[in-house]
Amino acid sequence: MPRLSPVRPSGTPASLGRPALGLLGALLLLGACDENHAATPAGAPPPPAVTVVTLRQQPVTITTELPGRTSAFQTAEVRPQVGGVIRERLFTEGAEVQAGQPLYQIDPAPYQAALDSAQATLQRNEATAASATVTVNRYRPLVRARAVSQQDLDLAEAALRQAQADVAQARAAVQTARINLDYTTVNSPIAGRTGRSTVTPGALVTAQQAASLVTITQLDPIYVDVTQPAARVMRLRRDLANGTLRRDSSGQAVVRLTLEDGTEYPEAGQLQFSEVIVDQGTGSITIRAVFPNAQGQLMPGLFVRARIEEGVTDRALMVPQQAVTRTPRGEATALVVDGEGTVAARIITAERAVGNAWLVTGGLNEGDRVIVEGVQRARPGGKVNATETTQQALNERGAAPAATTH
Repeated sequence: MPRLSPVRPSGTPASLGRPALGLLGALLLLGACDENHAATPAGAPPPPAVTVVTLRQQPVTITTELPGRTSAFQTAEVRPQVGGVIRERLFTEGAEVQAGQPLYQIDPAPYQAALDSAQATLQRNEATAASATVTVNRYRPLVRARAVSQQDLDLAEAALRQAQADVAQARAAVQTARINLDYTTVNSPIAGRTGRSTVTPGALVTAQQAASLVTITQLDPIYVDVTQPAARVMRLRRDLANGTLRRDSSGQAVVRLTLEDGTEYPEAGQLQFSEVIVDQGTGSITIRAVFPNAQGQLMPGLFVRARIEEGVTDRALMVPQQAVTRTPRGEATALVVDGEGTVAARIITAERAVGNAWLVTGGLNEGDRVIVEGVQRARPGGKVNATETTQQALNERGAAPAATTH
């Protein structure tokens, strides 16, 4: 009996088996994947990674750095008050002297002789006055007894008053002679350091001559004079008045110095006063600070940079400098990221630089997340992948400032 072949399903070749069916399923799955890829834009990059800092209000000391020069606290040009020959110089050039210390000795002999003569004249006049006093005292009872006329008494009293006037004049002459004798010793009017002497022993000097004998300069303390724009001074006064800035209980602004070679002067000074007249040429005001200078490190005429601590603002918003860019019009801008990762541009008011950050007084609020790294990759309206950092961490990494935008 003949064997019958099994019947295959209609439309399926007899040669197809299980491997063919598996391949067909893979092709159908690949086609479904292609449909899904067609729904997503080809080559779309992921959101750029940026680093943000969340702004927090904090107390900040506001400082202003200004150029200035040192000047002596006191300067005295010593001149003779009597004429004569210099017999001796009594100090060492460049040394410290005290107020009242002798500097020069002028030949005192002529002035000693003038004093002796004035004293002799005084003694003579005093003797004449004593004699006139005896005469008046004798005549007064005799006039009452009519033994001496009233006219004789009047003449005696007039002679007494003239003798007394001569005594007063002679005393003034003695005092003048004594003062001139004292002036032969030229003393230092102030404490300080001497300069070079312009005369030597044997030189002839005259009273109140134009050329000074030596200059005494007091260096401890020492002044530092700086100039500041008048507009800034007025704004500082307004901020102190309305409470935006505050100072300590003493009310004195602390000043620190950077010397010409870049080193920091170890002693702090205090702001002493500011002038009330504005320079019409520069629109600035001169401010004077006083510094201790016990070691004599500061000398008059040095160029320095003074940092004036104007006050403390308690609610400052500090934005790292690398987060702030400039538009072609010079406007300061910063990029902020909201809670959904969307970037927005803000025009801000960057009032001044404090260290490596900007003090921002407008355009940003506490809690805003400002982009500090990856500014070039972020675009307003776009999405970013934000990573949080702190200002301290930025300082430790030493991040470089961002370039100006164009």
